[in-house]
Order: sequence, then C-alpha cells, then structure tokens
Amino acid sequence: MSHTRSWRKSSRSGPEVDSACVEVSLAGDALVRDSKTAPGDVLAFSLFAWRAFVVSVA
Repeated sequence: MSHTRSWRKSSRSGPEVDSACVEVSLAGDALVRDSKTAPGDVLAFSLFAWRAFVVSVA
C-alpha cells in the first residue's frame, strides 16, 4: 500500500490501551481489524457493504 491509512477505534472499546477493540479505516473501501493484532490481517468491504452492515446493526 503506497499511502498511510488512518484507523478509527470503536467508541464501544474501553479506554485502556490493551482493551479489545475493533478499528476501521474508510478510504474508498472499508478495512476492519482487531487492534490487538494490528497491523495484522484485515477484513475488506466495499463502502456500500459497510454502510449496509452499519445500518443493520444500529
């Protein structure tokens, strides 16, 4: 990847540095990762699929 992506931590995660959380990066697509394994594996979604997921769980 030629550019650095910014990652946003879930607002449902605890304030502790080592707390389990999910992070998402939105930049033309949606990448989701577990912060404890970052920068490990990610799940990739189209923005359309990500929006549909967010709407369905909100």
